[in-house]
Amino acid sequence: MSKQTQSAFIAIVGRPNVGKSSLMNRMVGQKVAIVSDKPQTTRTRIMGVLTKEETQFVFLDTPGLHKPRTRLGDYMVKSIGEAVGSVDAAVLVVEPDARIRPEETELIAQLKASRMPAILVINKIDLVADKAALLACIAAYKDLYEFSSVVPLSAKTGDGVAELLDEMAAFAADSPHFFPDDAISDQPERVLVAELLREQILRTMRDEVPHGVAVVTESFREAETTSGAPIIHAECVIYCERDTHKGMLIGKGGARLKEISAAARLEAERLLGVKVNLKTWVKVKEDWRNRQGLLNGFGYSD
Repeated sequence: MSKQTQSAFIAIVGRPNVGKSSLMNRMVGQKVAIVSDKPQTTRTRIMGVLTKEETQFVFLDTPGLHKPRTRLGDYMVKSIGEAVGSVDAAVLVVEPDARIRPEETELIAQLKASRMPAILVINKIDLVADKAALLACIAAYKDLYEFSSVVPLSAKTGDGVAELLDEMAAFAADSPHFFPDDAISDQPERVLVAELLREQILRTMRDEVPHGVAVVTESFREAETTSGAPIIHAECVIYCERDTHKGMLIGKGGARLKEISAAARLEAERLLGVKVNLKTWVKVKEDWRNRQGLLNGFGYSD
């Protein structure tokens, strides 16, 4: 007789750069969301999937809450509210700091409005020399919301992540699994390849360039090499807002674009487990972050 399966949908929320994507990747056990030290790296709700025996966790990695300045920013902030309203529980990720910023206050207000069960996660404990800072952080938040539990952890080292999974299991309800048990994300492979390319742009380029960049996989097909080994041929277009940005992305003699593409190809091969032939181009679409038609075409649509 088969055992009853369970599922839990968990939104991971927090202000930019607190480690939400790193935490989801750590829980899933593989990279499904890109990571950089620049804020607002995540633009859409990305689902990571982890199945542990009868229980399937579906994590929604949301963009960091910020004050939007473009239509793309509006879309990102809206997706946070929708995520909080459509899950079984939320994980509020903060840094080990007793200062509560306006973004955290607003997120807690959203949790209150939806009466959402929530866990407070204090990330980056590997950077804390004085553990009294953790106690100060817990004290600062305890009167703001009735969190079901508080879990200090490090998404970087994995310390405390098993404890968080144990706490989240309490929110699982009897239901069929919504994804195959070996799934790690709801994102198609062609989207993951585009995101890995954008990750390398975030890591390589100066601050003003990456946030004005969108990456779209125009072609994605599986084939075989002459020896019969599988290979994926992917063609991606990098869209930026200015000719000067295009020049910086390409670099002298195409050197910068080759560097970015080579790093992205290695990451794609690591994720997909097969050889990848990645071709990239750079095109200019002025002010694309405020042009709804282009946003829709780039996948930032409701």
